[in-house]
Amino acid sequence: MESGARQISEPRINSRIRVPEVRLVGPQGEQVGIVRIDDALRLAGEADLDLVEVAPQAKPPVCKLMDFGKWKYEAAVKARESRKNQSTTTLKEVRFRLKIDDHDYQTKVGHARRFLDAGDKVKAMIQFRGREQQRPEMGVRLLQRFSEDVADLGQVESSPRQDGRHMVMVVGPLRTKAQQAKAAATGDGEVSDNEDNKAKTKAKNERRAQKTQERQKRMSTDQKDVKPLSNSMEDYLPDELKNR
Repeated sequence: MESGARQISEPRINSRIRVPEVRLVGPQGEQVGIVRIDDALRLAGEADLDLVEVAPQAKPPVCKLMDFGKWKYEAAVKARESRKNQSTTTLKEVRFRLKIDDHDYQTKVGHARRFLDAGDKVKAMIQFRGREQQRPEMGVRLLQRFSEDVADLGQVESSPRQDGRHMVMVVGPLRTKAQQAKAAATGDGEVSDNEDNKAKTKAKNERRAQKTQERQKRMSTDQKDVKPLSNSMEDYLPDELKNR
């Protein structure tokens, strides 16, 4: 049974391909055509490649020349990277008693807020004892208070419902783990960009102020060298006509 499952998960290669002829595809994807299996295996050996059955249901089956070991390694790396990038949402549980004291309640709320902030869902559960089962409205009020205390991080996905001695409500995060990771990356980039822009603006303003000071200094120096205009026409007459 296990060998059968292994055959389904992995394609047949080389001598395990037991058909008289195949439609052969070259290593670069080029169409070779329909060839006898012996010729296909010979071509694979000459190219130091494997003959891999990629479409066993076709008539005849489609086979490709490739490095099967390299292909398996690259496929495993891609699958590992894909699993690494996946974000899974976990359902965390927080339990309350109907007559819970305020300190214990705040502790439970703190746990729930941490779960929601991490992108996980929270199942809030109230355990009724004895005659408490006859007061479901008290449980509803407690869970409503809880939903209000975590409203900035999560929203109610499943309203309070009673099942025997328990009342359950599910609160989901406002942002999933993937969204939080993306927002964190974008936020870091925005902070970096803002800091760069601020530094550039500050340097530009400093250069502008320095140029203004230099221009004012030059104007002040030039004004000292300029002789004031005379208000008397006599100053503009030739020397022989003055004081006559």
